[in-house]
Amino acid sequence: MSAIATQSNSVIKRVLFTCISLLLVFACLLGTKISLTGEPQLLAGTRPDNLGVRAGELAPCPNTPNCVSSQSQDHAHKIEPFIYNSSAQAAMTDLKTVLQSFRRTKPIAQSENYLYTEFTIPVVGFVDDVEFSLDENARVIHVRSASRMGESDLGVNRSRIETLRARFNQINRSNSV
Repeated sequence: MSAIATQSNSVIKRVLFTCISLLLVFACLLGTKISLTGEPQLLAGTRPDNLGVRAGELAPCPNTPNCVSSQSQDHAHKIEPFIYNSSAQAAMTDLKTVLQSFRRTKPIAQSENYLYTEFTIPVVGFVDDVEFSLDENARVIHVRSASRMGESDLGVNRSRIETLRARFNQINRSNSV
């Protein structure tokens, strides 16, 4: 075997060893985090400080495609608000019931007209921030759902909101005034 081939094999072995070592370290960290908290949160990111209702509006979506909002003006981020047929109080109660039916949710803040919940994606631990703001005059609940990390969410936020909407509509119709 030539000296170049031997040297090339040695480099390949070191690269493979390094990659395997890094994977093992990551697996150990993930396992430790899961065993301590019960949920993998290595990729949770930091809770945004711009959430909540300001001047009647939820925070605008960032330029990344991993956010949807019923108050957005651009087509890429736009999603329809939830329409309710019951009283405002009953609509918020129905919404809380729907949110509680989902696994890996954590209520963070709530008031009479606002709900903020974190959704954690299984295994990897990505966190999505989901907010709801009730507009009694328009009889709608505005929604914003955004991933904390990454560029694309592969449509997860939009799909989740549509699933929430379907469940909300089913409950809210049966409780309408």
